[in-house]
Amino acid sequence: MRYPSHLPKLDYVTHLRPAGFAFDYVRDAAERSVLYWDVMRQRGNQYRVHSEAEAPHVLSFTPEVLLDGRTLKRPVNYALVRIVPPSGTEIDETRRPFIVVDPRAGHGPGIGGFKADSEIGVALNAGHPCYFIGFLPEPVAGQTIEDIALAEAIFLEKVISLHPGADAKPCVIGNCQAGWAVMMLAAMRPELFGSIIIAGAPLSYWAGERGKYPMRYTGGLLGGTWLTALAGDLGHGKFDGAWLVQNFENQNPANTLWTKQYNLYSKIDTEAPRYLGFEQWWGNHVNLNAEEIQFIVDELFVGNNLAAGRIETSKGEAIDLRNIRAPIVVFCSKGDNITPPAQALGWITDLYDSVNEIRSHGQTIVYTVHEKIGHLGIFVSASVARKEHGEFSSNIDLIDALPPGLYEAIFEAKTDATVGGDLVEGDWIMRCEERTLDDISALGCNNAADDRRFATAAKVSEINLSLYRTFVQPFVRAMVPEQAAEEMRRLHPLRLHYELFSDLNPWMSRIADLAVDVAEERHPVAADNPFLALEQIFSRQMVAGLDAWREGIETLSEAAFLTIYGSPFLQAAVGINPADERPHRRASKTGLHAQVLKARIEELKAQIDKGGLKEGLARSLLYVAMANGAADERGFAAIRRMRRTEDGMPAMTLGEFKALIRDQFLMLVIDEQAAVDAIPYLLPTDEDDRRHALSSLREVLTARGALSGEAEQRWQKIVNLFGLSQAPLAGPVSPDSPTPLRAVRRVK
Repeated sequence: MRYPSHLPKLDYVTHLRPAGFAFDYVRDAAERSVLYWDVMRQRGNQYRVHSEAEAPHVLSFTPEVLLDGRTLKRPVNYALVRIVPPSGTEIDETRRPFIVVDPRAGHGPGIGGFKADSEIGVALNAGHPCYFIGFLPEPVAGQTIEDIALAEAIFLEKVISLHPGADAKPCVIGNCQAGWAVMMLAAMRPELFGSIIIAGAPLSYWAGERGKYPMRYTGGLLGGTWLTALAGDLGHGKFDGAWLVQNFENQNPANTLWTKQYNLYSKIDTEAPRYLGFEQWWGNHVNLNAEEIQFIVDELFVGNNLAAGRIETSKGEAIDLRNIRAPIVVFCSKGDNITPPAQALGWITDLYDSVNEIRSHGQTIVYTVHEKIGHLGIFVSASVARKEHGEFSSNIDLIDALPPGLYEAIFEAKTDATVGGDLVEGDWIMRCEERTLDDISALGCNNAADDRRFATAAKVSEINLSLYRTFVQPFVRAMVPEQAAEEMRRLHPLRLHYELFSDLNPWMSRIADLAVDVAEERHPVAADNPFLALEQIFSRQMVAGLDAWREGIETLSEAAFLTIYGSPFLQAAVGINPADERPHRRASKTGLHAQVLKARIEELKAQIDKGGLKEGLARSLLYVAMANGAADERGFAAIRRMRRTEDGMPAMTLGEFKALIRDQFLMLVIDEQAAVDAIPYLLPTDEDDRRHALSSLREVLTARGALSGEAEQRWQKIVNLFGLSQAPLAGPVSPDSPTPLRAVRRVK
């Protein structure tokens, strides 16, 4: 029988293709669902194993315990461990050790060494010995924040004793809440630190921009810190860190409720290992003593007392961040809604009125602002570890030797055309450019009216906390036995959603069996399937809807805070002066520092015409470099050569070199003309020696390219001061030129 010629023929491929797309998508979606729930099952089992461990952590490196804080005179649940270098990693014992301190902010330890490309990993690759300060899930009864600081001081003393030949004291990295803890300790014991890196660490808790980063309003909207005291009492003297994690998750409901889960579901064939690795840390909740968390929220997050110098030790000594002598590196990001740049850097404007005041305290502050990375990415992101943390580790000597002042670290990609690229290891070149306090203020600072609002919120918090402690706390403590507190912690929603999908749930065993069959006969959908495209559109709409909801809540919260705490009546009732321009923000100043500074200036003036070739070279170098207002790692790679034994000149330690650079810089700041005019008196009398020295100086100054503009004019002035009949040019040095100093990346 023939097909009727007058009827159109069916194109079965065309007509049945939509049904095929639908079938392929439904089959793939079902398989992904099974595999997704199996990952949830694995996550739950992983959580149970991790929570039962005595000292759970997520370090991907082998730790060796050196000191257990529980054995100290004032015991704490912290410990110092040495990171055993992986096979093939060469460690230079003459280089300063790195110590990573992880945040105790609801999660367990290890995020600083979570993967090979991490803060610990890049420091090891740079040849530094590495140590880690972590903690146990349960606090020692009665331990305080001060006890932890004292324990960490003992840990640092131990590391220093293990490296007597190191070129500098340890570089200490403090992540998030560990950042402010490290800064407090550095103010109490400045002699223990060689340098400090604080990443994503809040130090100025009221600072911020309107319309952004609303987490700073939370304390005021909750009526202050009385709820923290209530949570501690309900926990029978312990505060459940899961509440801190819950607070983090509430800041980004789109990610918490949808994006993180959908990312796993949509990439189920490849994403499971990364997801489970992160969840092992994210779900590792730890506890704090009620006294510890109360100190944190009262003194820091609501009271904002750290930068203002109003926190005192048990001996009555004020903790003043201006006591810190080690260079401070601050790493923050505009994409961080937990610790935005204003909160990470606003303490600088709270402490100082100008860059010269920073210099007068001998402080060097370097900061860098990432454009988009989130809070956790500052510690977790492999790309951030390879770039920012890698550069900090490789160039910590450059940072340590910078003259006092305020700088921004800029990272420039290295290419084949980069001048002096052979002096640089890795793919990036770090440059430190001078900045002013106006650059800090531009990142987002409160006006006086907003400062008064936050000061009002702090006063209201004190009142509410006192009312709670007087009239409510005794009854709560009497009604909550330890067993009930433990049961409430176990039933916390964040813990439940791990355990409910573990093998404790008999239904999940069926998922495990089914997942094996699905994995063996997997049928992933084609990338061009239209139903997959619809799924992705739906996902984007979900994210947009949740983001819109979050933005609406944030706008309402900000408006409520500004209205309530901006009330003149409320401000007057709690004693806030409407004429106070910076209430409870500015650190007080004393006449003692002015006296010490005056004596130091007179001492430096007396030394302007004293010294020899090293002083002359350092002063000449700084005089020319000050025209650019920046220090480049290529120049410092050449500058390191001044620390070696050359032509009978004794080698210098990093500490000696740092002191040399700082003194000569301050002389130029105090009296530039006199300091420059004195350079000829510091030079050798032999013309060949001076020519030799000037050639070395030229090599350092042209490491990043030929001089121009004011720098070129200053160079010519230095050439004239050297008084040579034939001076070297100020152009780049040829690799074949016979210079007395050769480029080295590591100083022995």
